Amino acid sequence: MKNIFKISLVGLVLALVNCKSVNYNDMFYNDVKPEMVSDKFSFTEGPSSDREGNVYFTDQPNDKIYYWDWKTNTIIEFLNKTGRANGTHFDKHDNLFTCSDDQGEIWKISKDKTVQVIAKNFEGKRLNGPNDLWVDSFGGMYFTDPLYERDYWVNFKQEIPHKSLYYRNKEGKIVKLDTFTQPNGIAGSEKFKKLYVSDIDAGKTYVYDILSEGQLSEKRLFCEMGSDGMTLDKHGNLYLTGNGVSVFNREGKKIYQIPIPEKWTSNVTFGGRRNDVLFITASKSVYVLPTRVRGTK
Repeated sequence: MKNIFKISLVGLVLALVNCKSVNYNDMFYNDVKPEMVSDKFSFTEGPSSDREGNVYFTDQPNDKIYYWDWKTNTIIEFLNKTGRANGTHFDKHDNLFTCSDDQGEIWKISKDKTVQVIAKNFEGKRLNGPNDLWVDSFGGMYFTDPLYERDYWVNFKQEIPHKSLYYRNKEGKIVKLDTFTQPNGIAGSEKFKKLYVSDIDAGKTYVYDILSEGQLSEKRLFCEMGSDGMTLDKHGNLYLTGNGVSVFNREGKKIYQIPIPEKWTSNVTFGGRRNDVLFITASKSVYVLPTRVRGTK
């Protein structure tokens, strides 16, 4: 009985440690500000980190994907002609998935730049324009499909009347999970079994419990703020974008604001050798900010 009690007590302590909120003073360096790496772009979006900690991001108006090499702090072009890629995410095999909305598609791009179109319609109808995605450990992905009519679309006709959140399993089957005013940024956590989705035009971000493969709980309001892009740190804090970067704890309380001197901050992720550098896409520029915390994988 004593041994069982000890084991239970240890489990309780570990649970409390894992759930402990982290003060922003333990997360950020007081004397370190965001550093611009480059401002040579038209509109940056969709950052995601590969296994080495390099961060890939898109310049949608110019139809290019670049990456930030953390070893040299330089920007290198990865791919030209990307299907007008927007949001991106790497899977555990280091394949890059892109929301390529020129034809309403999702692409899978290997490191050798081989491209495979893995989604382009739902129930035989063209997707509006996939915007952001998150790949889970099952090999499936959650993605948002709002509608932002682009000036480069040719003869576009809306075939899906709703703007929704979808799940595509590893076999390629797509199911609609929920509908929003204008779904946009998305982020998930295997550790916390949570999925966050922004309804940007409604000015809200919602959270779901991930119950199993492609199965979610009812959505709950997380905070009264919409977001273009988002990311999570290992403590479960959520980073939202728009006017700079706003940091919320797991209870949905805003705890920190990172100002960015640009008209619009579109997205954010963690990268670098230790996964502790915030990489921020903002209008024509990209920034880096070393932190005391690490991103979740």
